[in-house]
Amino acid sequence: MEDFSFEARVLHTPYQKPDIYGALSMPVYNTAAYEFETAEAMEAAFCGHTTDHAYSRITNPTVQYFEDRVRAITNAVSVTALNSGMAAITNTLIALTHAGGNIVTSPHLFGNTFSLMKNTLAAFGVETRFCDLTNEEEVRDNVDLNTCAIFLEVITNPQLEVADLRMLSFIGKEFRIPLIADTTVVPFSVFHASDFGVDIEIISSTKYISGGATSIGGLIIDYGTADWSHSIPLKHWYEQFGSNAFTARMRKEIHRNLGAYMTPQVAYMQTLGLETMQVRFNHQASTCLELAKCLQKLAGIESVNYTGLENNPFYTISTTQFGIYPGAMLTFDLASREVCFAFMNKLKLIRRATNLFDNKTLAIHPASTIYGGFTEEQRKAMDISQQTIRLSVGLESIDDLYNDIRQALDSVK
Repeated sequence: MEDFSFEARVLHTPYQKPDIYGALSMPVYNTAAYEFETAEAMEAAFCGHTTDHAYSRITNPTVQYFEDRVRAITNAVSVTALNSGMAAITNTLIALTHAGGNIVTSPHLFGNTFSLMKNTLAAFGVETRFCDLTNEEEVRDNVDLNTCAIFLEVITNPQLEVADLRMLSFIGKEFRIPLIADTTVVPFSVFHASDFGVDIEIISSTKYISGGATSIGGLIIDYGTADWSHSIPLKHWYEQFGSNAFTARMRKEIHRNLGAYMTPQVAYMQTLGLETMQVRFNHQASTCLELAKCLQKLAGIESVNYTGLENNPFYTISTTQFGIYPGAMLTFDLASREVCFAFMNKLKLIRRATNLFDNKTLAIHPASTIYGGFTEEQRKAMDISQQTIRLSVGLESIDDLYNDIRQALDSVK
């Protein structure tokens, strides 16, 4: 399938085994267990000597087909589908970290990702070093022999900061540290993470892939490019599996023990969503760019943040890495928290809801919701402003979205 286009690979990845009825859509295997003809065949499956399915908490034909499709698209070594983006992040970091080790990352992280590193992993002796990932010298000052990973969001949510991935990858290779990137904001149909040195890509498949927020899911994509020879948690696995050490530990230990594997129903819905992802993204992202340009001229909006705007401080690096459409999310600032609330309450078309890249356009006030459990001091350190509205652009026309925002601003005035 490597010789075919992205669209062809999405649509025509073959099943691992032919369907007895010739179904064009992979059936949903709603089963927990699988029968074996012999005890020997059962032993071989449980011990990993065959690819037969043994239990759906570990593997399932419908989920595996979803993983196979993503692997065909990305040319990755392996893909693991889990039941949320946070599960994908958690499984990845637990596979890579150890007591006394550290993670180097940015303070500009999604709220629960920040909390996972700052609080949850810290309880197990894992240190998180927050620094400016756009500053090479600062990154170098924070990595050491105990650094387990450099982790970042390729476009931070909601600050919309963009770090130079090639620079971070160069540091990672120099110190034998894997570069882990959450790439949810820009789909892999337009952004090829491995081309920029990302070793492990993490995606919330709830977003673009699910096809309109139908289901919750997450993906871990391993490109097999990291040097695991000095990784303390993967030493044993490296001796057996070499560059596939991370995937081996993930599939044979971590995801089995944590029990966060994707369900077949979700895999089926997200496989369908995958087929139309690029068509939806093209519409959403182009609308987002045009809307961002229009909002810059709208009275009552103090500033607009979208890295596809030419006056954005990250425009050059964003365009280099993501092209002209860096996702379908923008933010804008109003006069105050009170004005933000009043504005949102006047919206007629745009929905007041969390999530990103639904078919419907969604508005949220991050400081009072996603970061509502943080102190004001913590929010300031993370550059979360009370004046900011985050907008996830859907499939509506730009005129309808612009007119709804304008009428809400007029009502607030």
